Amino acid sequence: MRILALDSSGLVATVAVVEEDKTLAEYTVNYKKTHSQTLLPMLDEIVKMTELDLASIDAIAVAGGPGSFTGLRIGSATAKGLGLALGKPLIHIPTVDALAWNLWGTASLVCPIMDARRNQVYTGIYTFREGKLVVLESQMAVGIEELAERLKKYEGTVIFLGDGVPVHREKLEKDLLAGRDILFAPPHMSHQRAASVGALGIQYYKEGKTETAAEHKPDYLRLSQAERERAERERAERERAEKEGAGKEPVC
Repeated sequence: MRILALDSSGLVATVAVVEEDKTLAEYTVNYKKTHSQTLLPMLDEIVKMTELDLASIDAIAVAGGPGSFTGLRIGSATAKGLGLALGKPLIHIPTVDALAWNLWGTASLVCPIMDARRNQVYTGIYTFREGKLVVLESQMAVGIEELAERLKKYEGTVIFLGDGVPVHREKLEKDLLAGRDILFAPPHMSHQRAASVGALGIQYYKEGKTETAAEHKPDYLRLSQAERERAERERAERERAEKEGAGKEPVC
């Protein structure tokens, strides 16, 4: 089995081709360029370097969210386009699940945190049992304080990873989880890896968890910034209209 995997859900853009017994190729870039500039050239380079016939892949695994709205749209559009052109199914991989897979086999609790801004994170709580990823709390968008409270229900060491670590590490260590045994994954294990997306993709494929290119939609988990700002403006306008209406004398 051969899976093409894509992840552009965060700051990192990453592409891989994985088989059941090996990672054939992986290309990861964590730099300033936008994913629209990097994702397809990275895929093209992998195809050239490995002399890969894209028709030989069985499916396309894509990180389906949560994450950056623009990044998710780029990854989704790329996967859908390839799926339609090649006639291959897509495998929708939850972004946070794939991040947790980076720490496969650990005996500790795994807690990926992606910075969602406004003191919020995209996160989930995981463990591994007999080599399988166990979802204790599925991916969600919550405040960092709420996440800390949720983690207090579980015993044992917690390992954090993801681009939310630099943002929230000090607060977690010195305030929210002070005294708790917590660790932070090193950089090479802390960010999105398409090989992890592909490894989960193989597992999902065997379980029949595939979809057509037409069916695929990203999981945003919350409104975009533009949508939130529009909702806030509309709420403010309603409140202003209600106040103005309350101040008018009734007409007899």
